[in-house]
Amino acid sequence: MSSCERADADARAVADAVDRERCSIGAALTVVGDRWSLLVLREAFLGVRRFEEFRRYLQVPRSVLTNRLALLVERGVLQREPYRASGQRERHEYRLTARGLDLYPVLVALKTWGDEHGAAERRGAVILTHRDCGAAVYLTLSCADGHTLTDARDVVPKPASDMQ
Repeated sequence: MSSCERADADARAVADAVDRERCSIGAALTVVGDRWSLLVLREAFLGVRRFEEFRRYLQVPRSVLTNRLALLVERGVLQREPYRASGQRERHEYRLTARGLDLYPVLVALKTWGDEHGAAERRGAVILTHRDCGAAVYLTLSCADGHTLTDARDVVPKPASDMQ
């Protein structure tokens, strides 16, 4: 058996051993796996808080936005906080929770991918910079020992049961 055939056989063995019922990616996608949820999060990270602001920026139907906000609140990604404008009834703002803030690297990764592979006329609407020094922000992958990974070929997937 050649080294390529052995690598393919090893990859198939890993694929067969993965417990897809416990898949973290699948679980995350039940919360943020549609376009509108991710765009609501984009707006929240840009500082949008109020329902009508989300509607104005996203141009989303009211029912769709209502459903997405309710899901993100239910799953602990956003929290509703009451406010009352002078002379108005009580309304709610939507603020990112710690769980929601943890999604920031996901949005940065999607933005980076879109900047590199999206339609030319839609690239780079926002540039992310470090608040303290002004340098461009980018994501890196690293292992627990601090080694920087350049792409997926630097990673070996293993069933979680092998790591316990």
